[in-house]
This record gives sequence, C-alpha cells and structure tokens, in this order.
Amino acid sequence: MSLELKNVKKKVGQDTHIHRTDLTFEKNTINILLGSTLAGKTTLMQIMAGLDKPTSGEVWFNNKNVTGIAVQKRNVSMVYQEFINYPNFTVFDNIASPLKITKIKSDEIKKKVGQVAELLKLSGMLDKKPNELSGGQQQRTALARALIKDSGLILLDEPLANLDFKLREELREELPKLFENRECIVVYATTEPSDALLIGGNTATLMEGKVVEYGKTIDVYNKPKNLISAGVFSDPPINISDVKKSGDTFSLLKDSVKWNAKNVNLKDGKYKVGIRPHNITTYKEGNNSVEIKGKVLISELSGSESLIHFKNANLNWVSLSNGIHQMNVGQEAKLYMNVDEFMYFDQNNNLVKHV
Repeated sequence: MSLELKNVKKKVGQDTHIHRTDLTFEKNTINILLGSTLAGKTTLMQIMAGLDKPTSGEVWFNNKNVTGIAVQKRNVSMVYQEFINYPNFTVFDNIASPLKITKIKSDEIKKKVGQVAELLKLSGMLDKKPNELSGGQQQRTALARALIKDSGLILLDEPLANLDFKLREELREELPKLFENRECIVVYATTEPSDALLIGGNTATLMEGKVVEYGKTIDVYNKPKNLISAGVFSDPPINISDVKKSGDTFSLLKDSVKWNAKNVNLKDGKYKVGIRPHNITTYKEGNNSVEIKGKVLISELSGSESLIHFKNANLNWVSLSNGIHQMNVGQEAKLYMNVDEFMYFDQNNNLVKHV
C-alpha cells in the first residue's frame, strides 16, 4: 500500500497554490506536513482525499490512479482542527456513524465502538452529546470516528490546534500509539515543529506551496538540506548570520564572535551559519560554548522557558533557555552559543556541514 503524488500541481486562476509535487507515502507510516499557514498543507490533503482535483498530475493509491475519484468512493478518513461532530448524536452514534451506512451487524458495531472508545478514553461518555464534552473529548470523538472506519488513508489537518497546551501535549504523545498495528497511511498537517518532533515518522517541510524536503523527521530536523527547510523546522525562528572561515577559526563577519573550526572540514571562505534559539542560552551548554554579547530588545517568560531577543553586529538574535532568566530591555546581555550544534550553509543556502 502506498500513496503517490505524481507531478501534482494546483492553480486557482493565475495563482499557483501547489507547485509541482512528487511524494510517496508508504504503508504503516506517519507523515507530517510541516509549514506555516498558507504553505499549502490543507490543499495537498484535500487533493489526497479527493475533495479537490489537481490542475495537473496524478494521485495514486494502492497502485491505482484515483485522480478525480470522489472522496465518497475512497477509503479515506479526515479530521479537521474544528470539532466536527453531529450535535444531535450521542458520542456512541457519532463514533458509529461510518459503520451504520454499511451492512455491519449492530453487535459488531457495538464491539468496535467499545474498543476504539476505550483506546481514546471515551468509554464513560458514550451516552453524552458533544456539547456536554470538553474540547479535548470532542476531538477524541472525531478521532475515534476516523479510526473506527479502518481507512487506508487517515488525514489529520491540524487536529490539535484548538486545544489547550496540556491537551495538545497529551494527545500528540498518544497519536503514534493509536496507529500502531493498523494497516494505514497517516498524514498529519501542522504549523508546529514540536508536533513533528514528538510524533516522529517522516516529515515534509513546505513553503509557499512547495515541498522543500521530505525524509525521516529526525534527519530533516538535524540535517536539513537547505536554510529554507531549517527555517520551517524552527520555532522560534532560526538565527542566521554570514560567517567566514580562516584556518582553524570561524567568525561573524563583524568579528564580534569567533570560535574554533578544527572539527569543521570546510575550505576557507564565506558561509552562512544557522543556529537554533535553544542553542543560544544564558548558561554554558555542551563541551564547546562561546560567548556572545548583545543588547536586549525583548525579554519574556513562557512557562518554564526564557525567550530573549538581542542585537549583535547589527543582527537581531533569539535565545531560548530552560528556566527563568529575566533580563531588562536595553541591558548588555552575556549569552553562550553551543558551537557543536551549528549548521553551515553555502552561499546558495544549501547545507554543507552539521558539526
């Protein structure tokens, strides 16, 4: 079983919403579509589902060309970020609704609903209506309805976006377990890099209707093919600076920061360095930290993390540290960069080295 997009494009009038896309998702995989709002994630999913037709190209599922075949004739389930449930149905009837239009006997339906309800912690709520449930319980109901259908393709379009932080954490940790031992392909769209890292599987980074890169999630994160993919996979935004290498030394072009380059096998010359915010902290981390100073522009606390925007060498930088590290706006800050996590790119923005 596989889902293939072959030379798929989507235009609306003169506007290109999806540039030429070639993707293959294999059976028993979870695949993340990662990109900002309007990157093209929902459009791609609608084409995969049969809710929309590509302007050109083909969609193949299970070695069959399904381009133009309506969603009702496909073995597919889709869950949206809104809690889409039948308001007048009980939780039981909502979950059972895909089975009731088939010829499955009522005893079998009851058994299947019981199994999926237990999996999603809904067993005690089967007699309730959706408006009696919390947001998380409503989304669990929508997920249960998608799971019970035993679809070959399950599409999840930002399913956790409207949930509070605690529920998001809980559900995204559970999602991979829900699809264990199921003969299906899962596609999960999100704007959150943390979703992709926690769920794992494979990730496609998207930017303005283009698939920038596709591969194992951990590989795309650790060794993105270019700066665009690295940027898509970074929240807060990745720090980017021009640097030069001379002998065993790297330095920012203004020479405000220098570090040892013995472990970086690159020719002397100019490069770009990508530094994720959590690799610039208020404390030394790793075996190879270098100091960077800057004027604090913004300092804010987010839960148990401290986010600091500062200026160095006419560039604005972002630091993300664990713990509470409040700084005053305008003060001269001393921070530390973990050189062992730097990514180096050539002048065409392609990755040349990850230490």
